[in-house]
Amino acid sequence: MFDLSFPALSTSFPADVMPVIAHSTFDPALPFSLTLPDRNPAAAMSGEARPRIIGHFTTLAEAMRGAIKMAEELEPDAGPRMVAVLDRDERLVLAGAAANGAVAWCAPVMTAAEARVVVMEASQLRAQASRAADWLESDLATRLRQRADLLEARLVDPLWRAFAARTLQIAA
Repeated sequence: MFDLSFPALSTSFPADVMPVIAHSTFDPALPFSLTLPDRNPAAAMSGEARPRIIGHFTTLAEAMRGAIKMAEELEPDAGPRMVAVLDRDERLVLAGAAANGAVAWCAPVMTAAEARVVVMEASQLRAQASRAADWLESDLATRLRQRADLLEARLVDPLWRAFAARTLQIAA
């Protein structure tokens, strides 16, 4: 849901710390929200993980600029952070990896068949990451999970696929 207020992004935050945003009333004039994934393992395991909303925006272009501003405020040596733009119904509109002052947006899948392939590949990568963690190869497991996250970022909601693809073409 989009019931969180828009934070000022002018202040710098440490790489792994984002502001806690207070609840406010829903504003239909701001249909897009920029989010970060909730990496709390307990929330993920209980099924209660919710994306952390960084800000609300009127247009997709504004949300993309907000993601770039957030990426510029990350520590230079911080690893990539996944960001996602959701619509007011929490459907994925666009996602990418923020690092080094920029965002590498992921091209959305265009068909259901392509989405199935992405899901299968991401699932295989997560299984490999689990085995790597069992072998105490934490760096390899982390890299495999990041690759799976990047693949899954392509799973844009079918209603937004063409629009997101066109937006990325215009932005390029």
